[in-house]
Amino acid sequence: MPLEFPKDANEVLNIIDLIGTLVFAISGAMAASSKKLDLFGAAFIAFVTAVGGGTIRDLLLGATPVGWMNDTIYIYVILCGVGITFLFKAWVRKLRKTLFLFDTIGIGVFTILGLSKALILEVPPIIAVIMGMFSAVLGGVIRDILINEIPLIFRKEIYAMACVAGGTLFILLRNTIPFEWNVSVTILTIIAIRIVVIKYKIGLSSIDDSKRRIFTKSE
Repeated sequence: MPLEFPKDANEVLNIIDLIGTLVFAISGAMAASSKKLDLFGAAFIAFVTAVGGGTIRDLLLGATPVGWMNDTIYIYVILCGVGITFLFKAWVRKLRKTLFLFDTIGIGVFTILGLSKALILEVPPIIAVIMGMFSAVLGGVIRDILINEIPLIFRKEIYAMACVAGGTLFILLRNTIPFEWNVSVTILTIIAIRIVVIKYKIGLSSIDDSKRRIFTKSE
């Protein structure tokens, strides 16, 4: 059964989507700044961070033109994020905790947006959850690869799994509580998971083969 957005909820999500886009753009620009990239490089990194996940999601779902091509406001929001970073870099650095909170809210919102768009296109729920995760984290993956860093989702820190948990909860609750409540519960769940795992340094086990004995032909 396809999902339909209530009008009021859709307007709220669109506003938060733009806020998330701005925060992700600032995150990308800050990452570029740490690598001493020029202004064009920073703008490019900010762009892929902010809309990369949604672009890949839309391409996989066959929803073209992709989201940001249908509304130029995303371009202006990203450019605004780059401008804020370069004009007020010292101030932005002092707001790392605030940016972390907005980033966490952003991945929660992008998870819902990606998941909901997939459900509207009537894909299976498990694929919709994956599309929600892609929307939230793939922009950051592309950013980290371009600046030669190990993507956050491949480290011990729980990041993508928070999106999967939130998306799964959204699917389980979608026929039992109103849409607005479901969105709120899902986003709060993702935020809570992120805060808890950061505070208590909880992470997934890594694959470490450093202690494995390597046999040679002579043995």
